[in-house]
Amino acid sequence: MSSNEEFNYEQIEDLLKSIYDALIESKLPEKIKKNMREELETLKAFTLDARPARIAIVGRRGAGKSSLINAIFSEMRAEIGDVKARTGMGKWHTYQSDSGDLEILDTRGLGEADKPEEDISEVSAIEEVQASIKEKCPDAILFLSKAKEVSSRIDEDMAQLIELKKTIQIEHDYDVPIIGVVTQVDELSPKSSDKPPFDHPVKQKNIIDAMEVLSVKLRDAVSNPVTVIPISCYVEFEDNQIVYDIRWNVDSLLDYLIEQLPNEAQMILAKLSKVKSVQKKIARRIGKSVAGVTGAIGASPIPLADLPIVTGLQMAMVTSIALIGGKKIDKKGVVEFLGALGLNVAAGFILRQVARQLLKIIPVAGNVISGAIASAGTYALCEAAIAYFIDGNSMDNVKKTYNKVYEDNKKENENEK
Repeated sequence: MSSNEEFNYEQIEDLLKSIYDALIESKLPEKIKKNMREELETLKAFTLDARPARIAIVGRRGAGKSSLINAIFSEMRAEIGDVKARTGMGKWHTYQSDSGDLEILDTRGLGEADKPEEDISEVSAIEEVQASIKEKCPDAILFLSKAKEVSSRIDEDMAQLIELKKTIQIEHDYDVPIIGVVTQVDELSPKSSDKPPFDHPVKQKNIIDAMEVLSVKLRDAVSNPVTVIPISCYVEFEDNQIVYDIRWNVDSLLDYLIEQLPNEAQMILAKLSKVKSVQKKIARRIGKSVAGVTGAIGASPIPLADLPIVTGLQMAMVTSIALIGGKKIDKKGVVEFLGALGLNVAAGFILRQVARQLLKIIPVAGNVISGAIASAGTYALCEAAIAYFIDGNSMDNVKKTYNKVYEDNKKENENEK
């Protein structure tokens, strides 16, 4: 873990502790307190309990396991065996980067003819993988099949996959999600269409056909539909710098994969992937969760009871989004960020006070409007943090984002009421 990460995690831990302490003294209704504790546990899972995702990548020799690992990191993290089978023992490997780690059960190719370059045991490839699964439970299985060979010995591969799934169920009582991945779609005909987005109609048909073959086989094997995603992972490196890149659809694979992972495994994978669409999805999930809580607090009739709680939640949310974007931020930095938006550290309090002015005009609906304003303001703060810490926008544009999202969400929330 980098010093930036440690700094942000410590701040989030401090903020969550202060919120828990404030809840003990709060006179908020017990129902709201219960909902808040549940949402705080979710936020804690995303941040303080974050751990590397554990992915079992299964596929025969040449399916592109190592290439996929490098494509995810955008760095050379796994050696690629162009001719001879390279991966040896079916064991867990931790692939590290400054942005985070990823644990991969990098299996020996299930259908290889010759021995891999790395050390192996005397047992079969499937037995090696099963032993590693008993040691540690995968969060998901990626079943890789090379696009040009998607029908080659597929039934044998399916039988081995089912054995892995059964082992996980028996050893860990976990129904592991399986995702089918059609790799190396750049090699499908016509070869002249060899760069993304591979939009030649014949090439697109060949990609769809390969997806359909794998989808049917996986569905028949596991007795329910399995999502299949086509990708190209080809990247060339010199001195660990990308010099040629025809990756395609890897972001869609990561986006779907993260949806299948436990909360505690999502943050680090989103961060290390450096894919903004994936990072923003996690940030918005946190933002919607926090906005829902602040809205419930804002609608409560307890005068000023929400001040330290709402402020703490908003600061924890901003810090979490900065963490996803790989940025270091302390409490002073959060206060300065809020100030640049025209708010202050008691942003939730200001939003609540606006609602209290409305209460004088519309006394019956006052508390409902208060909740709408608190929720809209918090979610607008989430989008502003995304624009600044993930997209890297200027503060002028961030302020415009905040104001637009705030007004749009406030109207939407009020209409729903």
